[in-house]
Amino acid sequence: MLAARRLRPGPQCYPGGRPPGPPGGAAVLCPKRGRGCCVGSAEVTVAEELIAFASKGDMLAKSKEFWNPGKTQFWVDSGVPLVIDRREGYFIYDVEGKRLIDTHLNGGTYNLGHRNPEVVAAVTAAMQHFDIGNHHFPSLARTALSEALVSTGPPGIAKVVFGSGGGEAIDIALKTARHATKRRKIVSVAKAYHGHTGLAVAAGDERFSTLFLADRPDEFSHVPFNDLAAMEQAVRGKDVAAVIMETIPATYGFPLPAPGYLAGVKQLCERHGALYIADEVQTGLMRTGELWAISKHGVVPDILVTGKGISGGMYPISAVLVSEAAAGWLSEDGFAHMSTFGGAELGCVAALKTLEITCRPEVRSMVHYISGLLGAGLAQIRALYPDWFAGIRQDGLVMGLEFDHPRGAQFVMRRLYEAGVWAIFSTLDPRVLQYKPGVLMTPALCDELLDRTEQAIGLAARDARSGRGRP
Repeated sequence: MLAARRLRPGPQCYPGGRPPGPPGGAAVLCPKRGRGCCVGSAEVTVAEELIAFASKGDMLAKSKEFWNPGKTQFWVDSGVPLVIDRREGYFIYDVEGKRLIDTHLNGGTYNLGHRNPEVVAAVTAAMQHFDIGNHHFPSLARTALSEALVSTGPPGIAKVVFGSGGGEAIDIALKTARHATKRRKIVSVAKAYHGHTGLAVAAGDERFSTLFLADRPDEFSHVPFNDLAAMEQAVRGKDVAAVIMETIPATYGFPLPAPGYLAGVKQLCERHGALYIADEVQTGLMRTGELWAISKHGVVPDILVTGKGISGGMYPISAVLVSEAAAGWLSEDGFAHMSTFGGAELGCVAALKTLEITCRPEVRSMVHYISGLLGAGLAQIRALYPDWFAGIRQDGLVMGLEFDHPRGAQFVMRRLYEAGVWAIFSTLDPRVLQYKPGVLMTPALCDELLDRTEQAIGLAARDARSGRGRP
C-alpha cells in the first residue's frame, strides 16, 4: 500500500504514555522532538485512512479519474511517470524510491531546497502561535514582512500588497497600475507567462487565455521580446496603463534581454506615462546573483511582483511591491482588494526566514561561484555535441539549454529523468530545457548534476537522430 510516511514517537514521550490528539490512531508530532525525544521508535503512515493507494498504478489511474486526466497522461506518455513522495534539499523521490536531483524547483519555489530546515523550523515554531490570520486587520507578521520587503526592494518601493500565489499578485499589480494611471490597456511580451488568473492570463500567451475565452485583445496587446520599436509603437498612444515584463521570460525558455533593452522599455514607459511592472516571480530572490534580477539592468520598476520562492516552498504567499506614486488606492480605499489567504501569517513567517537566508552574503557569493562552475561544465558538454546542443542561455542560475530539434528539450527531459535529474522543457519553446539549480546547491552536487546531464544529453542526441523514442 502506498501512503505518505513519518515517524511516530514512543509512548514515553507523553504524560501517561498516551499521545494527545484525536482518536482513531492519527499520528501526531512529538512535543519533545529535538529535545531528547525517542523519535524513531515506531514508523507509521500519515493519516493512512485518508491517503492510501494499492499501488502507483492505482494512484495514477485515480489521478486521471478524479483530478486531471490530461496532465496525468501527458507525463506518463512523456516517460516521466513521477509521483513525488519524500523530498529533502535538492532531492525528490518517487513513491517507488527513484531519486532525482531537482533542477526544475517548480519554477523556483524551492530555491532554498525542499523542506529547508531553517524555514521548516520557523514555520513549525510559528504554528504554536499563529494561523492564517484575519486579512482585514493589521498583523504583526504581515507588517514585519512588508517592512523587510520594502527595505530590500528596489529604490522607491514604499508599500506591499499580498496574495496567495503569483497569478493573484499579477492581478493586483495590473489593477494597481490601472488605478494609478486611470488607463486600461496593458502591454506584455509575446510568449509571456504571468499566471492563470483573470487579468494575469490575458497578459500571457494566447494558449492559456483563448481556451477560457479570457483573451482581451482590446485591452491586452503583446509585442515581440527584445523589439524596442514594436514596444514604442504599442505605448505611444499614451493610453497604456502598464508594461509588464518578466525580466527573463521563463516559459519561453529564458531568452536573455539584449543589452539596454529593459532600460529602453522603462524609458518608453516614462515618456508615455505608463508604469513598468517587473515580474520577478521566477527570476528574483538571488537566482541571477542579485536579489532582484531587474537591478542588474539599471531599471527601477514602479511595481515588482514576487512569488513562488518567497514561500520557502512551505506556505503559499506572494507579494506586490509598489512605489508611493502607484500606491494611492491603499489610502483611497484599503478594502478595494481583499484576499482571505493573501499574506497569511504563517506564510509571512516562512517568507521572512526565506528572505533572511537569501540575503546572506555567503549565499550571494555561492550563487556566483556555482553559476560559473555550472556554466563552464555545460560549455564543455556542448563542445561534445555542437550539432545537437545548440546554445546556453544563462544569467546566474537562470539557464535555458537550447537543442537543435523542434522538441529537443523533451528528448533531453526524458533522458535526464532516467539519469536521475528532473528538469522541464519550456512549454512555449520545446527546443529549450529550463535548467534551474538551487541557490544553496553545493559544488559537489553540481559536479554530480553535470555528470548526469552529460550522459542524458548524449543519449537524447542519439534518440533524436535515430528517430527512436519519443519526445
